Amino acid sequence: MRYEIKGDTLPVVICHLEAGERMITERGSMAWMSPNMKMETSTNGGFGKAFGRMFSGEAMFQNIYTAQGGNGLIAFASSFPGDIRAFEIAPGQEIIAQKSAFLASTAGVEMSVFFQKRIAGGLFGGEGFIMQRLSGNGTVFLEFDGHIKEYELAPGQQIVVDTGYLAAMTAGCSINIQTVPGVKNMLFGGEGIFNTVITGPGRVWLQSMPVAQLAGAISPFIPNKN
Repeated sequence: MRYEIKGDTLPVVICHLEAGERMITERGSMAWMSPNMKMETSTNGGFGKAFGRMFSGEAMFQNIYTAQGGNGLIAFASSFPGDIRAFEIAPGQEIIAQKSAFLASTAGVEMSVFFQKRIAGGLFGGEGFIMQRLSGNGTVFLEFDGHIKEYELAPGQQIVVDTGYLAAMTAGCSINIQTVPGVKNMLFGGEGIFNTVITGPGRVWLQSMPVAQLAGAISPFIPNKN
């Protein structure tokens, strides 16, 4: 499989497949394809894995596209202004990503639920509680919100992130939810009550405009239908 990512604000990934190669995607992600691409809707691993995907923010059913009778082409478009990144997944090279980040992948990539170790902190921390773990073998395409900044964390090195701005990290990183210190800071600081602390070693991808943040910013300007 060869691919090319086109576009800046609203990108699309165009995949060129050889005969028999397959791509897996969420419903509604396919933008265009060649006529010889066959679609099949499946739980892709049974209902156990399907429920796991549902808890991580994805649909229970996935669409599998196969190139038949020759080379094929299929394109997957981003659903939000931002960025599409390709990651090579292999044993020991797993990626932990935000909910709903999965756009498409080759057939060897598996998606499961990633929970924080501290359940209570995750429940109150919002977006950081349930994430997606991407494992197996193959290429996965993830869509992130806004501009992406990448950091390489040394062992024990930390970065503090406002909840929702963590797009993805390598599996060697750990995350924890901490309370913003000081009652005055929590009540009047305007930054929320919880932050996400990411500890290395590993690589971290941060996004500049989470969907929830954008929705909150524009909601005062949307007229009420009364």
